Amino acid sequence: MRCQPQNKGLVYIWSKNKQSCLLCDEPADGIAPVCTACETELPWLGDHCRTCALPLPAAGLTCGHCLKQPPAFEHVIAPWTYNFPVDSLITRFKHNAKWPFGRLLAELLAQYLQHRFEDDLQRPHALIPVPLANRRLRQRGFNQAAMLARWLSDALDIPCDERLLLRTQDTDAQQALNAQARRKNLRNAFTLIPGATVKGRHLALIDDVLTTGATAQALAWLLIDAGAARVDVYCLARTPKPGETP
Repeated sequence: MRCQPQNKGLVYIWSKNKQSCLLCDEPADGIAPVCTACETELPWLGDHCRTCALPLPAAGLTCGHCLKQPPAFEHVIAPWTYNFPVDSLITRFKHNAKWPFGRLLAELLAQYLQHRFEDDLQRPHALIPVPLANRRLRQRGFNQAAMLARWLSDALDIPCDERLLLRTQDTDAQQALNAQARRKNLRNAFTLIPGATVKGRHLALIDDVLTTGATAQALAWLLIDAGAARVDVYCLARTPKPGETP
């Protein structure tokens, strides 16, 4: 029995067709659906903390918080500040299921990471998406971090392990909470899946935005305590301190 439909027509191959920029609708210059002008005008992260990527006024510095309380993760890698139009693209991808915007940002993040790997950034053994609470997963229908991790995995040829971490508590939404409340909100919210292989591995957590770093910190400590050799964080954008503009 032949279960597959027979189609003798032309097959659409997106990588061999002209793309229009998703931001201005002008013809894109390459395979990615973004033109050079719009890509240049994205809110690229400038000088930042060497550890948590917090925007800072000068290069090569470590922020006061990371000096006083060094986080469990080694580095946060983010190409942009959470500012227009990246903030709008992330919101539409995350809350309105506009997946092409997420795919575009993941593609640009993969290019950014590849350049960093060619410089001095150590490649991880696996990409680990930040798990989503079950209630929120049912409401949204997808985990944006998992989708980003899969796209990055394909582009960078790094395995994506979605069966390592589990969110055991449906915590309150983080957006409306301050740093202290976020840390309390995430207490005991995550666990390792039984039989997870962590010891000696270099792992990279994948998320869309890093704000206070509370989620990344909670997960990094969990992985380090389980024997991980190193934990990095890869995300699309980094927010400034509350009350500051990017």
